[in-house]
Amino acid sequence: MQDRTTNRMLYFLKVAGPQTAASLGQRLNVTPVAVRQMLGRLHEAGLVDFEDSRESVGRPKRFWHLTEAGNSQFPDSHAALTTDILASVSALFGNEGLERLISHRAQATLDHYRAALESLETVEARVAELARIRSVEGYMATSERDADGNFILIENHCPICVAASSCQTLCRSELEVFQAALGPDVEVDRLEHLLKGARRCAYRIRPMKHQGSWHAMESII
Repeated sequence: MQDRTTNRMLYFLKVAGPQTAASLGQRLNVTPVAVRQMLGRLHEAGLVDFEDSRESVGRPKRFWHLTEAGNSQFPDSHAALTTDILASVSALFGNEGLERLISHRAQATLDHYRAALESLETVEARVAELARIRSVEGYMATSERDADGNFILIENHCPICVAASSCQTLCRSELEVFQAALGPDVEVDRLEHLLKGARRCAYRIRPMKHQGSWHAMESII
């Protein structure tokens, strides 16, 4: 059974991406010897692997990252059952039935997000609240601001990744939900996509001049 410190190491590799042993030691406040021992155990278990990178003159640095098995340590929201249900809906009702199911789910999600966001006046507050909600839903989400003043919504985990792999319409509907939920005064586009080989999903929210009433966008279906 993994101890708490080892679980925290897996968590930091998940949310921060590849790390050196030294940076992990600083984050966890443990000795270099302890870090090497933990990484050794995780490597033997197939949960982490490494790549050596020469960034400057001198010895290359070793960066540790999660393997597929390591990523599977994080919950995937009954992925197999969800995938089976989607396949069954498609088989019974065809692609049109599947699209109607996904649209219904997207509208219900949008209604939930709007109820939480519509009283917040600033884009920054809405993005921060959306990140909080997505974290509660299992996406390990954070928000930050880039050098151009745009907001970045980062999702370090996807609890529906297996289902989304077999039905990528789920990902398309999420992007549409974010746009509709955050309002007409922003433009949302995807920067990183887990299903395209990235280690996470990330979205840029670009504030725009006022484009009309928030409540004018009644439905995304």
